[in-house]
Amino acid sequence: MDRDEASKRREARQRKRKRALIIKLIVLILLLAILGVCVFFLIRSTRKDQESEAPKNQEETVEPTPEESGTEPDAAVEDTTVEPTQATGDKATLMQEAEYLAATYDYDGAIEKLNSIEGAAQDQEITAKIAEYQTTKDSCVSVNMEEVTHIFYHSLVVDPDRGFAGDDSLTAGFKQWMTTVDEFDKITQAMYDNGYVLVRLRDLVVQTTDENGTVHFAPNTELKLPAGKKAFVMSLDDLSYYHSYDGRGIASKVVLDESGKPTCEYIQADGTMVTGAYDCVPLLDQFIAEHPDASYHGAKGMIALTGYDGILGYRTDIAYKTHENLTSDQQAWLDAHPDFNWDTECAQAKTVADAIKADGWEFASHTWGHMHIGDADMARVQSDTEKWQNYVAPLVGGSDTIIFAHGQDLADWHDYAADNEKFNYLKSQGFNFYCNVDSTQYFLQIRDNYVRQGRRNLDGYRLWNDVHGENNKTSDLFDASQILDPRRTDVPAL
Repeated sequence: MDRDEASKRREARQRKRKRALIIKLIVLILLLAILGVCVFFLIRSTRKDQESEAPKNQEETVEPTPEESGTEPDAAVEDTTVEPTQATGDKATLMQEAEYLAATYDYDGAIEKLNSIEGAAQDQEITAKIAEYQTTKDSCVSVNMEEVTHIFYHSLVVDPDRGFAGDDSLTAGFKQWMTTVDEFDKITQAMYDNGYVLVRLRDLVVQTTDENGTVHFAPNTELKLPAGKKAFVMSLDDLSYYHSYDGRGIASKVVLDESGKPTCEYIQADGTMVTGAYDCVPLLDQFIAEHPDASYHGAKGMIALTGYDGILGYRTDIAYKTHENLTSDQQAWLDAHPDFNWDTECAQAKTVADAIKADGWEFASHTWGHMHIGDADMARVQSDTEKWQNYVAPLVGGSDTIIFAHGQDLADWHDYAADNEKFNYLKSQGFNFYCNVDSTQYFLQIRDNYVRQGRRNLDGYRLWNDVHGENNKTSDLFDASQILDPRRTDVPAL
């Protein structure tokens, strides 16, 4: 009995353990099933969220307007999606801008531009360009200041059949002083092909001002160009479009085109008015836009202005307002323009002058009355300078440069003496740069208190004589026989 009872108890305990084990197994299976269901729904929910997010991301990529999406734009989303697009665009734009700067020999500016791009140090394309610009910069050589030439032009003849017609003294003058558009374009191309690079006169020097306000000049040893390149300066005389030019096949005034850039107004032989590149300013602008390496840091030329017939083709002299001391040409012009308003004319001239300066050009005095400054007495020099300062300087923003008319100067080739009365007066009026006419290749004086340079006339007289005369003075610049306009039949003496 006792043994049977014990056996029964063992069997009961075993059955109890089996039931407990089965229950635990069932519970475990149920838990696993529940867990599986949860995982299933979690995955399904995640997929639905991703699918619902996909159209939203696509909309952000194309950046629809609120009207197209029918929803208000999400500022946070715009920030994260637009910035990468801007970064990519900025890189391409900034690299293009850097390439332009390097083409104009501004390697420091190009490198600075590239370094401004986010992540530049880790971008192999950018670092390679920086290394390229630095290598080119290091290979440049200093410009020899003793070998910088200065060329100049007057207004260009668009139509030689009109400009060179007749046998009067003005026709003779046009044939001598003026260059045709074709000649100008050929000279510009030839000098570019021969390695000439346009620089500003002030690029040749370092200008400092001491504690007393005194200006000092020294040669600019940091003016450097690639080996084989040659620096030159350019200026334009009499860009005032005098009344005497009317009907001579020359532009009538400088105006602004639709983009606000300077261009020219030209009156054709039939009296119709057109606008376009009919003179040096827009023609050179076009060339440099196509050949940025023709200009150092975007340099253009200096425009020397008189004032007695106004400036840039605008009748801005005070005589047109007061009607006092008018010439017959001025009176005839006023009679033909009864609605003329002097204040409006001056405002228009200033707007054009500002645009010309923004385009890289500089202005200089050519004396108000196109004066023979070497022959004039001090009273004439003073009265003429006052007129230029009163009626021209305010329209062009003033100038520290004077380009003497008729090629005269304040003295001979020696330095200006300390007791030179005319020089001291012009210095007191703020003039620091002085230019005359000199047919030699190079004439440059950089002194502590002034800068002086001789200029070479590239006009009909010079071209004709370089082709038909005995002494060729432009062979270092171009082959004059390839430049001379075939419509020039002679260059009569004045």
